[in-house]
Amino acid sequence: MAKPPVSLGRLAVALAGPLLVAVGLLLWWLTLPAPFAPEDQILYKPVPFSDLDGWRRDNHGAAMGAFLRSCETFGKWPGQRALSGRDGIAGLADDWSNACRAGAAVAVDKPGQARQFFEAHFQAVAVTFAGRATGLFTGYYEPSLRGSRERGAPYTTPLYGLPKDLINVDLGQFSEELQGKRIVGRLQGRRLTPYPERQGIVAGALAGRGLEIVYVDDPVDAFFLQIQGSGRVQLGDGEEMRLGYAGGNGRRYYAIGRELIKRGILSKENVSMQSIRAWLSANPLQGEEVMDLNASYIFFRELQGTGPIGALGVALTPGRSIAVDRRLIPLGIPVWLQASHPAADPEQGDRPLHRLVLAQDTGGAIKGGVRGDIFWGHGPAAAAIAGRMKNAGQWFLLLPKALAARL
Repeated sequence: MAKPPVSLGRLAVALAGPLLVAVGLLLWWLTLPAPFAPEDQILYKPVPFSDLDGWRRDNHGAAMGAFLRSCETFGKWPGQRALSGRDGIAGLADDWSNACRAGAAVAVDKPGQARQFFEAHFQAVAVTFAGRATGLFTGYYEPSLRGSRERGAPYTTPLYGLPKDLINVDLGQFSEELQGKRIVGRLQGRRLTPYPERQGIVAGALAGRGLEIVYVDDPVDAFFLQIQGSGRVQLGDGEEMRLGYAGGNGRRYYAIGRELIKRGILSKENVSMQSIRAWLSANPLQGEEVMDLNASYIFFRELQGTGPIGALGVALTPGRSIAVDRRLIPLGIPVWLQASHPAADPEQGDRPLHRLVLAQDTGGAIKGGVRGDIFWGHGPAAAAIAGRMKNAGQWFLLLPKALAARL
């Protein structure tokens, strides 16, 4: 049952200032009673590790490094900070301290020792959303582009850094009823207004402001880089630039593959990153119009050292980091994944994907309780797998035993 609207009188005091009118009206709209959401029906059920298909065959040591990166983040948080997700299922940062300390002593090159560690400190928990335990799993990767720090043919498509006038408002700071809700915009006078859509930005809405990080030679490559969220740019002098996600314009993400299916250009069976890219490149004028249907636009930052960096703030581990809907699946926790994935060779069939992964990233298209996007790394094989992956699967949460005992 939806909660009643929050008192705007209390919010008016907290929001005093130039954002009052714009944000206040938006808060009113967001707190109207909402329809019943399927995700409200979440059931958690502890299960033995023997119920996890392939558990004993996995290389748990390969997931150990990713787990310890999550621990680094938890260790920096205040002990009473709650993890994301619903129902407080993952507890507070302090609830993970014992497992993280014990994990630091585990040898990552000894898979058996790592498996015993997870079995000793964690409880596997089956989770269903509105009675559904299975969902869609896709993949993403770190693409390579060609570019230059200076504009000049053929490098004419800019990639922008985060604009200083972009305002990201965490509405949860104003009301518990708005936890997980954000709005993005910019001030125009005393009003907070939406940030320009992708079409406006591509047309030059941000030109001349010194936001250009690099120019690349292909607008289609730039479009897919924004979908992936990070990548590498090969510069003409042999230098390699690494780019990571810095923020977005707050506009809704739209998967253009759906549009190509709707128009009869691609079939549901053959739609993939590769087939979409091929059509966009072969039809540049129509392709530009289709790309503009996705109003979301991503801004980047130049990375130093290892990367890419996920939403948790840690470097992603190929094959072991997964993007989730943080409203429903807590960021940072280990998750047992039971799915399949395409082989790098398109002539070969799907392969099992039963392994321990870490929820360390998010994505605009990743919505729902059983919906994940696994990071495959860099290179042709990663691109081949990620671009064609749209496989069914399920997962189990791994929670510290003390937390699971409260279920």
